[in-house]
Amino acid sequence: MPSQIINVSLQPYIQEWLNWLTVEKNVSPHTLSNYSRDLAAFFSFLYHYHQEIITLEFLKRINLQDLRAYLTHRATKKISNRSNARALSSIRSFVRYLHRHHQFENQAFERIKTPKLPKMLPRPLATDDALNVIEAESPLQEEWIIARNQALFALLYGAGLRISEALGLHQGDIQQNQISLKIQGKGNKERLVPLLPEVLKRIEWYLSLLPFARTSESPLFIGAKGKRLNAGIAQKELRFLRLQLGLPESATPHSFRHSFATHLLAAGGDLRTIQELLGHVSLSTTQRYTEVADSKLMELYAQVHPRAQKR
Repeated sequence: MPSQIINVSLQPYIQEWLNWLTVEKNVSPHTLSNYSRDLAAFFSFLYHYHQEIITLEFLKRINLQDLRAYLTHRATKKISNRSNARALSSIRSFVRYLHRHHQFENQAFERIKTPKLPKMLPRPLATDDALNVIEAESPLQEEWIIARNQALFALLYGAGLRISEALGLHQGDIQQNQISLKIQGKGNKERLVPLLPEVLKRIEWYLSLLPFARTSESPLFIGAKGKRLNAGIAQKELRFLRLQLGLPESATPHSFRHSFATHLLAAGGDLRTIQELLGHVSLSTTQRYTEVADSKLMELYAQVHPRAQKR
C-alpha cells in the first residue's frame, strides 16, 4: 500500500487487519489481495480528494459526502456495481475491525448504501460438460499434470468445494478407502464432505505420478515447481479446457461447486443437507439453487410439453 499517502501510524492497523482476515477469517490469498487493493484505492482517492495524508483521525472525519464522491468517482470510470459493492465491503471490513479492536467510531461507513446488484443465479455446468472437463487431456502436458487437473476438478465437482478449500488440503488429508473429508471453510468453520470412490481413485492416481517427495504435510495439489498450486494456475488450466471443449465463460472452478449443489438438488437432495455440505451459514444462500433447478425445469417443459410448443 503506497506509504506516501498513508501516515506511518496507520500502517500497523492495516497489517493487523490483514493478519486477522488471514488467521481468524481464513480468507483466501486471492480475497486478501482484493481487500488490500480496494482499501489502497480508497485511500488514494481520499488523498487526492482532500490533499491530506491518511491517518486514523482523518478517517474519523470521513462523511457520507466523501463516500458518495468515491462511489461516483468509480462510476465515472465505468466500474460495475458489483465491483463497487465489493470495494465498499472491503472498506467496511477494515472500519469494523477498527471499531471492534480499537474503539474507532464513524457511522458514515454503515449509513452509506451499497450499490444495487442485479439478482444473479448460480450458473452450473451441464452434467456432461462437467464430466468432459474431468476426462479432458492435453497432449502437450506431462501425465502427472493431466492427472492433477483431473483430480482437482473431480474433487470440486464431487465434493462441492471452493477452489481455496481444495488447494488448502494436504496429502495427509487423504487416506486409503477414505469416504469423507474434513474441510476448514470460511471463518474456520469445519464440515464433513463426501469423498466419492471415483474422486479418491483419481487423487490416488495423481499422487502416484507426482515427481516430488511426498509427506503428510505437503500440499495435496502441487504446481510445476513443486510448490502449492496457485488458484490462478488452476483457473488458467480450466480456461484452456473451456476453449478446447467449447464451453461458456461461466465454466470456472467455482461453477463445479454450483454444479454439485444444483445436480444434487435435481436428484432429490434436501436443502438442509446441501447447505451443510456447502458450508453455507444461511439457508437463504443455498435456496438460490432451487431457483436454478426451477428455471431448468421450465426450460425443459417449454422444450417437450405439447401445450408449450408454438403453433
